[in-house]
Amino acid sequence: MNRTARIGIIGVGNCARALLEGIGYYTAHPEDETGLSHPVIGGYTPADVEPVAAWDVDADKVGRNLWDARTAGQILDVGIPQGDLKPVGQDVTVHVAPALDGAGIKYRERITTVDDTDELPEQEAARIRAEILASGVQVLVNYLPVGSQKATEWWAQIALDTGVAFVNNIPVFIARNEEWRARFRDANLPLIGDDIKSQLGATYVHRVLARAFSDRGITLDRTYQLNVGGNMDFYNMLEADRLATKRVSKSSAVTDAYAGDLEPGNVHIGPSDYVAFLGDTKKAFIRCEGRGFAGARIDMEMQLTVPDSPNSAGIVIDAVRIAKTALDRGEAGADQWASAWLFKAPPRTVAEDSDGEARRRLDAWLNEA
Repeated sequence: MNRTARIGIIGVGNCARALLEGIGYYTAHPEDETGLSHPVIGGYTPADVEPVAAWDVDADKVGRNLWDARTAGQILDVGIPQGDLKPVGQDVTVHVAPALDGAGIKYRERITTVDDTDELPEQEAARIRAEILASGVQVLVNYLPVGSQKATEWWAQIALDTGVAFVNNIPVFIARNEEWRARFRDANLPLIGDDIKSQLGATYVHRVLARAFSDRGITLDRTYQLNVGGNMDFYNMLEADRLATKRVSKSSAVTDAYAGDLEPGNVHIGPSDYVAFLGDTKKAFIRCEGRGFAGARIDMEMQLTVPDSPNSAGIVIDAVRIAKTALDRGEAGADQWASAWLFKAPPRTVAEDSDGEARRRLDAWLNEA
């Protein structure tokens, strides 16, 4: 039997749909390397990523098989052609998850939650630990909505309890948090995060622009990044109280790439609005204002239009295979370079390094015998 990277999915939303359909696509087309940064990682191809468990709070998804649940409820078409996909996860039933703070006010306008409690009894935690162990999960993938602080910490503890790797795709600081990081280090478990940096997303492009200003000797005076979209992620972010860590994550990802100093009042980066008709399309508007030779003005504006969820899945497919490879080798420390390359808010010890350096160090580790 071929080796697989067995994943458990926390939150079956648009991003999870894109990941599942991507696995289905590369399973049906093993020769196609289109859209892959790393076609093979540690001997694992995208087709070797195997969803074996999933959890959600949405009554429209709980109890369904994972492949069917990927289109249930508020999930949108994510732009991946449906004609030639091999279904994955058909034998995986979506289990109920704790609500905790994972379903905010805006989410509850659109969905009916199976679990409306804020606290989870220990017997329920024991049930989920048993589900992880019974299904053979090796990597937990966190797709909870932005602002799910309590729920993300709860699941990180579940990962430690069950001895599995944790990939944190959302802007709740786990990998960046020294206490959590030490606990995963002590357990020799990979911890990759935080807040996914999409494959060719606004944050990555904005970092490149900020770095270009530094590299070419241009002073960057002011910059903004405004993002709009029409999926549930953007709808959830209409609840402003859930955005504190999101704004920190996106802002630091850009300002860390600029070698100079930027006053906080001259940087505005974050989600801006929900536009329903955009669906899973995301539009980003970026502006950089600076001064070049002898103070001559240089202004730059650009617009980026991307499919939001597949843009995320192109990174997650690498993150889970890196986590599994680190488990195979017993070398959890390599996750810091994966975090720096793939995520907006990696551990601060490596956040200031360039994307290129993080990629070089990660690839050097991946190429080790």
